[in-house]
Amino acid sequence: MEPDRRGDPRGRSLPDLAGEAERSAESSWRSGFDILGKVVFEGRPLRELLIEAIRYGDQPEVRARLTRVVANAFDRTQLQELMEEHALAHDSMDASRVFRIREEMERAEARRLQPTTSSLFFLRLSRDSAARCVNAKPAVSRSLMSPRQCAIVNRLIGIGEPVLPRYERIVFEKALIAPQGQPLAAFVCPGHPLLDATLDLVIERHRDLLRRGTVLVDERDAGTEPRMLFYLEHAIQDASIARSGDRRVVSKRMLYVEMDGNGITRHLQYAPYLDYRPPRADEPDLATIIERPECAWIARELEQKAASYAIANVVPEHLQEVRSRKLELIAKTEAAVKERLTKEISYWDHRAEDLKHQEQAGKINARLNSNEARKRADNLQARLQKRMEELKLESKLSPLPPVILGGLLVVPAGLVSKMAPAVSMAPTAPAETQLSAARARQIIMEVERSLGFEPIDRETEKVGYDIESRIPGTGKLRFIEVKGRVLGRGNDHRNSQRNSLFLNKPEDFILAIVEFIGDDHRVHYVREPFRREPDFGVTSVNYGFPELLSRSTAPHLEKRDA
Repeated sequence: MEPDRRGDPRGRSLPDLAGEAERSAESSWRSGFDILGKVVFEGRPLRELLIEAIRYGDQPEVRARLTRVVANAFDRTQLQELMEEHALAHDSMDASRVFRIREEMERAEARRLQPTTSSLFFLRLSRDSAARCVNAKPAVSRSLMSPRQCAIVNRLIGIGEPVLPRYERIVFEKALIAPQGQPLAAFVCPGHPLLDATLDLVIERHRDLLRRGTVLVDERDAGTEPRMLFYLEHAIQDASIARSGDRRVVSKRMLYVEMDGNGITRHLQYAPYLDYRPPRADEPDLATIIERPECAWIARELEQKAASYAIANVVPEHLQEVRSRKLELIAKTEAAVKERLTKEISYWDHRAEDLKHQEQAGKINARLNSNEARKRADNLQARLQKRMEELKLESKLSPLPPVILGGLLVVPAGLVSKMAPAVSMAPTAPAETQLSAARARQIIMEVERSLGFEPIDRETEKVGYDIESRIPGTGKLRFIEVKGRVLGRGNDHRNSQRNSLFLNKPEDFILAIVEFIGDDHRVHYVREPFRREPDFGVTSVNYGFPELLSRSTAPHLEKRDA
């Protein structure tokens, strides 16, 4: 007769043990590897406890002891340490690390390109490249390229997804990828092969223009001291060889180094040229500007100085960032591969010897013989050696020298006004001075601290906002642009980069206006002050302060919203 499992004494310890193990695994964020085999139950592995439960679980004293061991064995601290030790990807992180990653994601999202910017940029590029767009609109268009042009482009790309001769529909906004009743569209954004290939072709065709450089005007600078901005490309490679025969590049980024006449050199984080405009026809030309005494310090040696500064100050940061992430992953991958393949090799070695003894005794296995088992062990050994050599090559990271792609002369609006008073932009130029701007930032930082936030002044880094305010315990950031104005004066002069940042994260961006009234001041916070993205090529826009102030709120209300 089948025994009643509900009353079987052995049916209590086993389910208890399995259930507790399953609950612990689920509570440990569902890791992608088995860590229960590493857990020790009062000095004994899980396997021994399972065998004992099967053999002696009907004894009351054994059942009670196993129940107690299982209940006390699962230490979350020990499980977390085992998970960190064996994790190839950090699916589990402590709170501080989660907050740091979230802050980086918030900054990246704030600096992303607007879809309209990408579309207008691509349509403009397609005029000078091999691609041809039909029914071109900022949101949706078609792209055509001859087979010969595709072959040339794909040869330049070398690896990755190829460029197709024809795209029925290309879009620049995710919402337009699959509208009802229309074919599926290709989502063209940075990283898409069509946009990357078009950009590579244009750069290849006009690379000499980058080397020649240009002159741009900074309308936010009321001073008279020009600056030189150099843009460099820097890459980090490992020792492995790519399909092209060159060493593989694992990281590449653009660097921006700015220098002034006082010998001050600094690294700018994010595309500063977006805020500058080309000189107008009625403004001084390059030859006239270069002859000015303010430009006497500009010489050919500046390129070498910019490269030396990048090598000494920027390249080590890039290398350390890549190395810390890459070497940790390689070390864990090497340990995991070695453990798994070594077990497989040991198994097939033992299996080959066992089959050999059986064959000598006259017991022939029709499906598997000792030679085949030995061959599998040898193949796994060769595979392990090859993988270890590959990982060793991947761990040998080395930075390439930064390559200067070009440079440009940044002329402040104050110098342009000084050279050509008749075409001066003084009536519409920003009214705030450096002193009032610094005072306004200090006031806003004090306000943020009083609200319980942690502000950091980012104005000198030219990242598109003035203050980055951290919300404690969440990893979220508030991006604040500060405007200091004397009561009743001026408009808000907005540059293109800051407009895009407001549009990317409108819920996290704040325009803080400080009105100076003699020795006193008033603070206004404006949420979502700008509703429309500027057209392509627009470098700045002016807004009236009365309209912005009509939509402002008191800063003390921000704490509730956050």
